Amino acid sequence: MITPNLRPAAHREGLTLGDHRALRGDRFWRQIPAWRDVDEATFLDHRWQLSKSVSSTDVLASLLGPRLQQSFLDDVRDGFARAPMSMRITPYVLALIDWDDPTNDPVCRQFLPLGSEHEESHPMATLDSLNEQKDAAAPGLTHRYPDKVLLLSTDVCPVNCRYCTRSYSVGSSTDSVAKLDFRANRARYAQAFDYIRRTPSVEDVVVSGGDTYLVAPKLLEHIGDELLAIPHVRRIRLATKGLAMMPQKILTDEAWYGTVSDLVARARKQGVHVCIHTHFNHPNEITEITRRATDRLFQAGVTVRNQSVLLRGVNDTPEVMALLIRRLAYINVQPYYVYIHDMVPGVETLRTSLAEAIELEKETRGYTAGFMTPTFVCDAYGGGGKRDLHSYEYYDHKRGVAVYRSPVVDPDKVFYYFDPLRALERPMQQAWRVPELRKRVINAVERQAALRRGVPA
Repeated sequence: MITPNLRPAAHREGLTLGDHRALRGDRFWRQIPAWRDVDEATFLDHRWQLSKSVSSTDVLASLLGPRLQQSFLDDVRDGFARAPMSMRITPYVLALIDWDDPTNDPVCRQFLPLGSEHEESHPMATLDSLNEQKDAAAPGLTHRYPDKVLLLSTDVCPVNCRYCTRSYSVGSSTDSVAKLDFRANRARYAQAFDYIRRTPSVEDVVVSGGDTYLVAPKLLEHIGDELLAIPHVRRIRLATKGLAMMPQKILTDEAWYGTVSDLVARARKQGVHVCIHTHFNHPNEITEITRRATDRLFQAGVTVRNQSVLLRGVNDTPEVMALLIRRLAYINVQPYYVYIHDMVPGVETLRTSLAEAIELEKETRGYTAGFMTPTFVCDAYGGGGKRDLHSYEYYDHKRGVAVYRSPVVDPDKVFYYFDPLRALERPMQQAWRVPELRKRVINAVERQAALRRGVPA
């Protein structure tokens, strides 16, 4: 087993109490040669942000000109040839990247894959490793927990994260993945609403996608109206990474912002809690523009929670994770979850081992109040749902397998997390590549987990 190689905790690296308040407030977008003359009003316009989003390496090259090295561009093209997600990046995100060193930039790493960093996917990786489609009660509606459903409102996002857990549907089809169609559609929604009406145990609805940022205001209002008309629905969560990747929309799209703030107010009068769940991964993503957007939501009484994904080379050190958590708290966004990376094919280089994730959680906890400290979770492979990282039944470091149970989801089944092959010794890496040996590895770990529980193997 390879021992986790974590740097010292943040306080030993000189993290000061004020660092989390030092938000970028300059006209950073002017580092992009094509946008040297773009004024602030234009950059804050959500329509400009969407219309100027970058969706090809040719456009990327034209915007950056001599700032973009040909070797890096070629590496990116090679990366996308094997990636499950196509390119889509907002100008805001593009401008946050350090183009003097894009290879090591934590924002760039989330959106632009490099062929030179490609690792073979773990043999157990699948496009729907969480079994969302298997647990679908209606098209685009997953019902796994007794009182909660997930509604996929659309299959598009303002940005395409290369590690997306819904690579099976989000974004355009790629050379390696033909996507399922979950476009915004009232007829499809009607089937979901009908199921929710007929299922009184459902109290919590997560409206996700894709991204609710790109659901038209009238359609978002329709979703809200339908859910508020169902008496047993008590909680509605609007999921959007857009707040992190295009905060301008909160500031300049009055129709969308007005729809959300009105829905929150109407719901509160009915005793229903409507909130936003967003997705920041690195402190560099939080700027003064972000704070202006979150301040506006806070003043309207909108609760905002954050769900990060643990990404190797992005936020997998104590100093970065601690700074992210405290910076989120500073702008009134509650750090809710940090997910260990799902078993998504094509992005193995971004995954960490479970041992590394657990050690990071230990190093991070204590830098701020408990209610502003996220829970580190594993969304268990095979549809087990979210489990606290530490709650495994058995973790075999040598074989790189953790076994979880999820009694509410299925009391008779076990679920897994598989460490990346790079974390294992070479003979074990080879064993995983042979189907028959792979089965033996998993069976051996299952037997050990059963013995730990006192269950006959």
